[in-house]
Amino acid sequence: MFEYEINIVEASDGCEVVDIIPPRPELLVSEAESIKLDQPLTSNANVGGFGQGDAEIVLQDPLRVQSLLFFFVSVVLAQIFLVLKKKQFEKVQLSEMNF
Repeated sequence: MFEYEINIVEASDGCEVVDIIPPRPELLVSEAESIKLDQPLTSNANVGGFGQGDAEIVLQDPLRVQSLLFFFVSVVLAQIFLVLKKKQFEKVQLSEMNF
């Protein structure tokens, strides 16, 4: 089996994009055909297309996610305790003023 290599040349600036399509999907375009932006190149909507790129999915380490959640919780608790300490300090100042 072979892959399809489609060269797409932009009319406006002559920039060339090479799109490699696996052999299974049926091609909807022919050689030297003019295509429009976002026009599908294959019968499968998930494969091929002008400007479509491959991307990798990176799974996070569970320990990393747990440590991030722990950090967020500790920051929230620190903020709460700072607000409570400020309220306590304001009460002490208020009581010292009323003598």
